[in-house]
Amino acid sequence: MLKKLTPKIYGFLLNFQSLFSKKTASKNAFQVYCNVRKGKVLAEQKAFLNDAKHEFVQLSDHTIQSYNWPGKGKNVLLVHGWESNSYRWRILIEKLQKADFNVFSFDAPAHGYSTGTFLNHPLYESTLQSIIQKYAPSYLIGHSMGGMTIMYNQYLHHDSAVEKIVTIASPSEYHELMRFYKKLLSLSKRVVAGLEDHLIAKFGFSFKEFSTTQFAKTNTKTGLLIHDRFDPITPYWSSEQVHSNWADSTFITTEGLGHSIQDNHINDQIVSFLKS
Repeated sequence: MLKKLTPKIYGFLLNFQSLFSKKTASKNAFQVYCNVRKGKVLAEQKAFLNDAKHEFVQLSDHTIQSYNWPGKGKNVLLVHGWESNSYRWRILIEKLQKADFNVFSFDAPAHGYSTGTFLNHPLYESTLQSIIQKYAPSYLIGHSMGGMTIMYNQYLHHDSAVEKIVTIASPSEYHELMRFYKKLLSLSKRVVAGLEDHLIAKFGFSFKEFSTTQFAKTNTKTGLLIHDRFDPITPYWSSEQVHSNWADSTFITTEGLGHSIQDNHINDQIVSFLKS
């Protein structure tokens, strides 16, 4: 009951604060949204990740842990989702290693072994761009928020070295994320309006302008989208819409694999896509 009530308590306090300062309440609402509650390395994840630790990548405000599973083939970069870490890729990594790809991954700010306490899409994108510049991957694979971040990154940079992109169970519309956040905390229209003003001032985009459905229109890479029809976290139509705007993309639908889509057959299809 306490877990269910906590978001509503945050929402009540933010709504109340907005009566006195809409700007302050909106800034605090964004901080709450970006706060990462879990995703650090758990005891049972340490052995797998510690064996592959590569190096720390120093950014302006964060120290990012990178990993490498060496191979003689092309470089593959794996980008995990919200409140996760590089351990989520363990099953796919085994198959990529057998195919002799040179596999890289990293923990996002505030996740895994990386430093920090919060994460947002622009921060994740800038981190991803630094990693791309360092390891020059030919292939990018992202799960959930990781896939959304890859699409945003390619929209901004169109890296010529990147040949193929795989997104798995990724959301597409920022305004939908904000709608869920509003409902979760029961935020007032005043706070939500201020939150959008805060995003525009800080990052230069509104809720509806951050859309991987729109970003896909200019994406010239070869793409593979994977989404479960009954995904309880990110709606299936997200990948449907992105696929419809992504000229050179293939869409795989699963049923019953949930949001994580940890499946040997799907992982085999990902490897085949990269090798083709």
